[in-house]
Amino acid sequence: MENQVKKLRFDLSGYYFFGLILLVCLGFWPTYFAKFFDGTANFTYYFHFHATVLILWMSLLIIQPILIRKKQVAIHRLLGKVSYWLIPLIFISIILLTHSRIPHQGPLSDNDLVGAFNSCKDLVVLATAFFIAIRYKKDYQLHARGMIVTGLAFIEPAFIRFAFRVISDPLAAYLTTIFTLYAVFLVIIFRERQQAKARWVFPLIVCLYIIAHGMVLFDLVYLPFWRNFVVWFVRVPLTI
Repeated sequence: MENQVKKLRFDLSGYYFFGLILLVCLGFWPTYFAKFFDGTANFTYYFHFHATVLILWMSLLIIQPILIRKKQVAIHRLLGKVSYWLIPLIFISIILLTHSRIPHQGPLSDNDLVGAFNSCKDLVVLATAFFIAIRYKKDYQLHARGMIVTGLAFIEPAFIRFAFRVISDPLAAYLTTIFTLYAVFLVIIFRERQQAKARWVFPLIVCLYIIAHGMVLFDLVYLPFWRNFVVWFVRVPLTI
């Protein structure tokens, strides 16, 4: 008898995304959530806006697959319409938060350039994944993969904050983070190797990450073209 490899059950992804919430709490607890308890939460409205829309999105990622599993298709489609409003808000929140964190006066630091680039990378990954999910919303296999990637995109921002706290060397912390991210994708790609179709989604996203991380590791984010773009970006009157 041939060995049968179990196919991925995307309707179970909502349960797995509970783990993402734990990771987000692990990464952001000392620098965000814990500060509400010790009275030091002096964050800007941009940060609160960003946190709120991402919490709503993660909640949607958990609820939607569970609704499919429970055969509540009508409710699933109704909540799906919320994503058309929520994703633009996520994009706006990332742009505003990034803009507010970069000094509007004076020279830019290397951290400013890398931070702006990482935000741009997150936007590209989210945009690509959401486009796939909506473009193929009538194709369950493609739609599910696109939506799952919009959740997996949160792994790097959350994990790297945890890594920086426990690993003293910044480069080692960064490499640990991206290797962890790739490990998650590679496990999924391996698990879905016998799927009949739609297997191109996760490899495509991995390619985008490889390009982005390569630009950081090979210092391409310090080249004049990116520095000039960030200088222009911070001069746009978006935040105060």
